Amino acid sequence: MVIPKKVLGVSLVVIVLAAGAYYLVVEKGVFKADSAGGTGGAASSGTPAGGNAAGQQTTEAAPLPVTVVPARRGDLVMTLKSPGEAYTEKKIAVKSEVSGDVKNLYAVESGHVKENDVLVEIDDQQYRLNLEKIEAMRIRYLSELLLEKQFATEQKATDPVVLEKYRKAQTAYEQSLSGFQAGKVSAMDLESSRRSYETALIETGLKKDEIMATTKGLTSYEIDAKISRLTLEKTRIKAPFAGIVTDIKISPREHIDAGREICTLVDISRIKVKAKVLESEVGKMKVGREVDLRFSAYPGKVFKGTVTAVSPLVSAEDKTCAVHIAVPNPAEELKPGMHAEVEIAAEIHKGKLLVPQEAILTRSGRKLVFVVEGDLAKWRYVQIGVENEKFAEILEGVQDGEPVIVEGHFTLAHDAKVSMKK
Repeated sequence: MVIPKKVLGVSLVVIVLAAGAYYLVVEKGVFKADSAGGTGGAASSGTPAGGNAAGQQTTEAAPLPVTVVPARRGDLVMTLKSPGEAYTEKKIAVKSEVSGDVKNLYAVESGHVKENDVLVEIDDQQYRLNLEKIEAMRIRYLSELLLEKQFATEQKATDPVVLEKYRKAQTAYEQSLSGFQAGKVSAMDLESSRRSYETALIETGLKKDEIMATTKGLTSYEIDAKISRLTLEKTRIKAPFAGIVTDIKISPREHIDAGREICTLVDISRIKVKAKVLESEVGKMKVGREVDLRFSAYPGKVFKGTVTAVSPLVSAEDKTCAVHIAVPNPAEELKPGMHAEVEIAAEIHKGKLLVPQEAILTRSGRKLVFVVEGDLAKWRYVQIGVENEKFAEILEGVQDGEPVIVEGHFTLAHDAKVSMKK
């Protein structure tokens, strides 16, 4: 039996409509049995708990989690950024002051030494023998002088004329010395006065022992002995300060001449950084201001320093002024020559009401923040004063101590329910 196309089309339409009705009634629950179990073509007069008059469920929106910080009064620091370079003030080239063979080399590359530690010993045999020779000659002349004094007739200055001459010469010399120190007497006049005084002193006999010692040659040998002792001490080259040894230039048993460079000694326990500031900002630089420093060798780490000096000169080439910063370096992480990014506290605004920059939003061209009242987020327009990268001063719109939202507020609406993260 052949079914006409028209009948077939009508049948398909009826089937589709029946399927749709089934979906609405059974799946969507447009028509439901009431709570007593009855059925009907219309909704029951009762409304289910949590539903609406049509029998649909409603769900209250969950509070949005946010992070808050209180608005607080504090100091707002305006910083100035500048490149800088690390250096150390305590760095010297250690040199030998005497010649000879290197007997012992105690210095070690990159080794730490204390002040007066011996770095190098030079063979001192020649210098010891020279000192012994001079000492022997000094003792000989000293003995001769003592014997002569023992048997010499004691003579004292009793001539009143000689004594009066001595007193006048002494007074004139003392006056000349005072005048020279005050800039009123020339060096030539001072020298003339000194000679007259020494001549009168010799005539009195008061300098008899010194004159005899000089005549006998004792004084010269005593001076030579002192020089020889100093030379002998210089065969032991010592560290002038505590630091690190580097760039050693000699070897054990090597013969070196006076003036030869031994090594370099550097103290990096306290590093300095030289920064350059534009002349227009020099007036904001103050000794004692705090400084943050960042070095590429230690990403993410901030070192603290203090401004110790501001140069009195401005470079004619780039119109900058040097600012010197002291940085404690107990772990010796920082090395001279390292590049630094410097942030110097240029201006300090005290007692300002501050909120983090993360709290401030801009909508329709106006600045605003969200504060939390109870469990609701409140939209507040604010007036901003001075600000830096981290904080902004609030002139109007927020009170001291109010909780300000800094995270989770980008899509908030006024009076939205929120929960504060702990």
